[in-house]
Amino acid sequence: MATINKTTCRKFPRIKAVRAYISDNKASDDNGKDQGADCHDVDDQHWINGYPTPIANPMSGYDQYAARTKSWGMNALGSLVVEVEATDGTTGVGISIVGEPGCYIVEHHLSRFIEGQDPRDVELMWDQMFRATWNYGRKGLSVQAISAVDLALWDLLGKIRQEPVYALLGGKTKQRLPVYCTTARPDIAKELGFVGAKVTCPYGPSAGDEGFRKNVEFFKNWRDKVGPDFPLMLDCYMALTVPYSIKLAKALETYGLKWIEECLPPDNYIGYSDVRNSMRGSTVLLTTGEHEYSRYGFEQLISRGCVDILQPDITWLGGITEARRVCAMASPFDIMIIPHGSSVYSYHLQYAFQNCPVAEFIDVSPKADTISQYFGGLFLDEPLPADGFIDLPDRPGFGVTLCRDTLRRPYQRTEEQSQEQADRNIKKAVVEKAHMPF
Repeated sequence: MATINKTTCRKFPRIKAVRAYISDNKASDDNGKDQGADCHDVDDQHWINGYPTPIANPMSGYDQYAARTKSWGMNALGSLVVEVEATDGTTGVGISIVGEPGCYIVEHHLSRFIEGQDPRDVELMWDQMFRATWNYGRKGLSVQAISAVDLALWDLLGKIRQEPVYALLGGKTKQRLPVYCTTARPDIAKELGFVGAKVTCPYGPSAGDEGFRKNVEFFKNWRDKVGPDFPLMLDCYMALTVPYSIKLAKALETYGLKWIEECLPPDNYIGYSDVRNSMRGSTVLLTTGEHEYSRYGFEQLISRGCVDILQPDITWLGGITEARRVCAMASPFDIMIIPHGSSVYSYHLQYAFQNCPVAEFIDVSPKADTISQYFGGLFLDEPLPADGFIDLPDRPGFGVTLCRDTLRRPYQRTEEQSQEQADRNIKKAVVEKAHMPF
């Protein structure tokens, strides 16, 4: 006769404290190592700042802001680093780009839903953070702050369980991850072994016919340099219009354009649908999603038939918890997920999901001629691509080590305040009266 197993799971630590930091170190050297999570917080003479070739952007129509991306505040907020600590001393780290405003939201609002909780309850904590910020959030800053907290929780959970995050998500669907490079030098990217390269569109509609001709010549020049078989993509960074996007995609199809990316403002779902419908039968794919937030926005892109590829930023859309939902939503429609940037955070997601075939590596070196850490000096051991692949080490959590040298906590709460919040959450975890929930 079989015996009943009465063993119980080991006791899990609770979350003791949440802390939010900014980095006081600014870009200051030739290695691009200090920009942190914001890849636009770079030196003035950096290709990402539009030097020497301009980069089309939402402000290109204004002469005083057209030349350099930093001129209109692309780097205004800087990095947000969130650390969660468990009662056993284990810590997890998450990163986003909303700087000091994000620190305030995390310390004075989101912390109440985290401290005292069981770190395994990531769905509960995410839902509470998201609902509690609806009145001032739903996209942008608030969801980016939630993302940093969520990533810190997954990192913590992996470290407590002594498992990589990709293992928590279901394990590997691939042994290593192919990588393409966003760069100002596709020829160097090809030499370094990347599986493709993406360049930035120099001019928007405000530059007129001359700007359009320069865009075509710019792309043709790179096609000639890398040859006919190397995949080459174009990032338009929300700078174009529907007619311009259609015209440009058709013009560049001749030169083997793999995809045209984020050509319209992120909320223009009808416009994206119109562009994609106009490209039926074309070999050019349409992609967007870098500046989309939460599953609700991605549902619009999917249901309206806006894209061939979705590009969520894992540090922006809501972290791993929301990103895995988007992967699942896209799967039955055969829509690929190729996240924007995100480095180690996207790598773990992509290891775990079959419809995430290739990763993006943004070359943040000033002249796009060396492989540099995307998160600058924030991690001591950020994994870097080699010969066109990312091989993640078998380490707990996201497998990276935070560098604290430049961190500052602008809205520091005392340990007593964190403990009081934790005690309140623990007391709330009581058996509720049973009732029909609907």
